[in-house]
Amino acid sequence: MASRISAARVTLANLKPAPGSQHSQKRVGRGQGSGYGGTAGRGANGQKSRSGPGIKAGFEGGQTPITKLFPKRGFVNHNEKTYAPINLDRIQHWIDQGRLTSSPSNPITARDLLKSGCIHNVHDGIKILGDGVEHFHTPIYVIASRASKSAIEAIEKNGGKVVCKYYNTLALQDCVEGRVDRIAAAPTRREDIIWYGKHRNRGFMSSETLKVLEGMPFVEERWKLLSSELGKWREQEIEEKK
Repeated sequence: MASRISAARVTLANLKPAPGSQHSQKRVGRGQGSGYGGTAGRGANGQKSRSGPGIKAGFEGGQTPITKLFPKRGFVNHNEKTYAPINLDRIQHWIDQGRLTSSPSNPITARDLLKSGCIHNVHDGIKILGDGVEHFHTPIYVIASRASKSAIEAIEKNGGKVVCKYYNTLALQDCVEGRVDRIAAAPTRREDIIWYGKHRNRGFMSSETLKVLEGMPFVEERWKLLSSELGKWREQEIEEKK
């Protein structure tokens, strides 16, 4: 009869770090016997043996560094925004698990998606996508930064509402933290004013969108003011400077 091998019982007395997870601290300047005495591992002479800020990154001793050696192409768009994508099937899965709820008085926002674990980073805002629409069947009310055409159609087909609201960095931070003591900034770039003023995008400054959302508790009075004030420049003719 084979002997039965039992695993050692884990207790507080025999817990220890995993092998290789901890290392002894490297102590220099403690005598020649330590191996790091005298010059403390820096060698005899030279710039790297002296104290001070050292050599800047990319310096190659005076020869042309690689950062200047080759031509560059393209540029960095500082106005570009990265949106956190979220598909409808994932939202439906979270609702089925009871991790998300939605109602006209409590719409889904970036804060709800982040706190529930549906997304892990809001980046520059939330974008609702229409993937997995065949699994989506719950009427939801959601406020996002962007929404695709297929997502808008699916949400409204199931009796829900979606509105795209502009968030700058501070406004998005307030949304995630649940702060309501500060007024969110209005869009200032022409491209943003145009985009959030179109009904096909379900922009919060579109007069048609506000008519559809009339009576909804989450609609702010400031949206109507921004819709009328920021939309005036379209009707005004730009006079050329003489």
